[in-house]
Amino acid sequence: MQKPFVAPSLLSCDFSAFGSELAKAEKNGAGWIHFDVMDGSFVPEITFGAKLVKDLRGKSSGVFDVHLMVNHPETQVKTFAESGADFITFHKESTVHCHRVVEQIKSYGKKAGISIVPSTPVWEIEPLLPFVDLVLVMSVNPGYSGQKMIRETLTKITELRGLREVGEYGYLISVDGGVNESTLPFVMDTSPDVIVSGSAFFNSPEGFMKKLGGLIENYGNKVQRH
Repeated sequence: MQKPFVAPSLLSCDFSAFGSELAKAEKNGAGWIHFDVMDGSFVPEITFGAKLVKDLRGKSSGVFDVHLMVNHPETQVKTFAESGADFITFHKESTVHCHRVVEQIKSYGKKAGISIVPSTPVWEIEPLLPFVDLVLVMSVNPGYSGQKMIRETLTKITELRGLREVGEYGYLISVDGGVNESTLPFVMDTSPDVIVSGSAFFNSPEGFMKKLGGLIENYGNKVQRH
């Protein structure tokens, strides 16, 4: 089993110490950092804007994965692209012009991601799969940290892997929501490329990464025995 990228979500860190929280995440092996940008409209909460991404960009060479949980994402793409985002992911449910937004993101030289909430089936984004660089499967309803995972959503990861293989597409598959030490085994069974974790990671980064490493080692041992 290939080790997935771990993308700690800054939504769950100490907002008074973004710099040190970023350093803690990277010290514990996180190569990606996930920014949950909320507008108070598409989701109830409001978090942070492009200035945070820009300020932290100077402190990190890691992958910055900006998740736009906003209505009309096309109005935000330029600002976040210029702030130093590597991936810009928006919600299928937030605009009727998904393909246009993908093209807009790519026009700034950034990787384009599409996200779907638990109630949105994979078939609704199939026309976009040849064009995106990442698909983010939400395993909770977006808007709050610390929610319980909706495990039924994990079947979408398996479905997306199948579509990727058949279509010979290049997108990464990411999962976000309720990923903790107890749900991690179920997540790993579906082999995502990126795992977003908020509360579970920042509450115990060493424990989370140790659990992940143990699951990968156990899987490898099972394969060798067969």
